[in-house]
Amino acid sequence: MKYLLLIAFLSSFMSLNTQQLKKHRWENRVLLIISENESSDLVKLQLELLNNPNELKERKLIIYRIHPKKYGLADATKTNWIKGSKLYNVHNSKKSKFKVVLIGLDGDIKLEQSKILNSEKLFSTIDRMPIRQRKLKDNRK
Repeated sequence: MKYLLLIAFLSSFMSLNTQQLKKHRWENRVLLIISENESSDLVKLQLELLNNPNELKERKLIIYRIHPKKYGLADATKTNWIKGSKLYNVHNSKKSKFKVVLIGLDGDIKLEQSKILNSEKLFSTIDRMPIRQRKLKDNRK
């Protein structure tokens, strides 16, 4: 019985990490910047390339940094870290040294690559999404 309770506790703890992303469904698109090393030059460059708060806000895009033992919501100046490895394990099962993943408003993965993502490609990918197209069309009226 003790082992069953322990397994149940660990399972619920592990799912808390994925709940972090589920809360954004239908509210925000999410870009995951995944890296083995939090001081990676690729992570720094990726964050610099996407440092355009107005464009991010316009597209309802938030950014998470994810590392093997912690993750957090990133902004231009800092990341508020949360301990956990579930997001890293789920979204980087092949253990890439660097990876970006774009998750749409519906919670589905829309783009995934193991190299730097430039803002033009990111924004054009989002701008082609049906919900974004509707918003752009409504704004033209």
